[in-house]
Amino acid sequence: MTDVHEIGTPHGPARAHVTTGGDRGTLVLGHGAGGGVESVDLVQVAAEAAGAGWRVIRVEQPWRVAGKRVAAAPPKLDEGWRAVLDHLRSAGLLASPLVLGGRSAGARVACRTAADQGAAGVLALAFPLHPPGRPEKSRAGELTAVPVPLVVVQGETDVFGGPAEVAAVLTGRALASVYAVPGDHSLKRNVDVVAAAALSWLDELTTG
Repeated sequence: MTDVHEIGTPHGPARAHVTTGGDRGTLVLGHGAGGGVESVDLVQVAAEAAGAGWRVIRVEQPWRVAGKRVAAAPPKLDEGWRAVLDHLRSAGLLASPLVLGGRSAGARVACRTAADQGAAGVLALAFPLHPPGRPEKSRAGELTAVPVPLVVVQGETDVFGGPAEVAAVLTGRALASVYAVPGDHSLKRNVDVVAAAALSWLDELTTG
C-alpha cells in the first residue's frame, strides 16, 4: 500500500509516496530529470524493498509536481529534498537505518545530502558521471564525497558513464561498490536485475 503526502518546500509542494514495508529501515528515493517517481526502475526497487521489510519513500520534486518539463537547478533540488526529509523526520517516518538514493539526478541529490542527513548508505541508480560525450565534465566529486557506504547500479551501455568509468573513480574506496547491469541510462531493461542488485546491497548494509 502506498500513501501520498503533499509537503511544502521553499520551491512549492513536493510529494512523498510512502510504501510501507516492515522495520528494517527507510529507503528514500529521488527521481531523475527526465521522469518522475513512476520510472520503472524506481517502482521495481520500491516494490521489492518494501517486500523485504523496508519503508520506501519516493520523493517527487516540486518542479515535477508543478508539471514543469525542465528540472530545477541542483541547489533547488537539494533544498526541496531537505525540506521533504525534515518533514518526514518530524512525522516519525524516517526509521533507522536511513538509506538515501535515487536515479540519475536523484542519485546526485542523495550523494550531495548524505552527510548532512545522517544517512547510513547511498543507493545510486544510473549515476550521470558526465554529460554524454563530455567526460571532462565529470561529477566524480559528488561520488567521492559520500562518507558512508555507497553502491552505484549502472547500465553497461550508459552514455553518461559506464560501470568501468564509475569503478575507476571509486578505486580504493572500501565502502563503495559498482554493479553493472544490462541496459542503458534508463535501466528499463531487466528491471528485476536492477532491483536484485539494489536488494543485495541493502542486505549487506544491514547484516554487516
